[in-house]
Amino acid sequence: MKLYWGPHTCAIGIHILLEEIGRAYETEKIDVQGGATEETWFKAINPKGKVPTLIADDGRVLTEFGAIAVWLARQAPDLGLMPTDPDEEQRALSLTDYVTGTIHGQAYGRIFMPARFEPQDPVHQTIGLGQASVKKQGETMLAEAFAIIADQLAGRDWAAGDRFGVADAALFYVERWASETNVPLPPALDAHLRQIKKRPVVARVMAIWGEQ
Repeated sequence: MKLYWGPHTCAIGIHILLEEIGRAYETEKIDVQGGATEETWFKAINPKGKVPTLIADDGRVLTEFGAIAVWLARQAPDLGLMPTDPDEEQRALSLTDYVTGTIHGQAYGRIFMPARFEPQDPVHQTIGLGQASVKKQGETMLAEAFAIIADQLAGRDWAAGDRFGVADAALFYVERWASETNVPLPPALDAHLRQIKKRPVVARVMAIWGEQ
């Protein structure tokens, strides 16, 4: 398997899951912020132009965080990265979708890339709805989402099931990004983040990424 990743991306969660399952893999670091995912060579691999992108051993190209994460979990079912209990499985999938779609795509999207969400029509520009307002909207969305998840984590060590899994890998990357915003992590999420960082697998991946 081969993982394409770039600094400051959600691909770190997939990298952690690769380490967890213990199968042979390689990685290629690319300059995502510099536009590498839009280059012809990468678009030939993944026309969506995004990471994580995982090449399976048979050459298939796997895309989208949630889909890749579940696929990896099923490569090593004995590890319990995806709960077998139907209710806990639903919890894991629901949380992972919420992280990738709402927290990452909508809230952080507005915070980190406000220009993409800024209305371009003259009416909105006249009333002053600029990038600062878009970023503020993202921060409000993020705070609300964090509060929801904090309630869901109450009394739990892990996001779903009784051990680290797919949903925790997803939560991990958005919890880390909070340090770059004006939105503080609720105590439950901060404790969850610190617990994940203690895992040797996570420490190995963060060392590769040059982060802490």
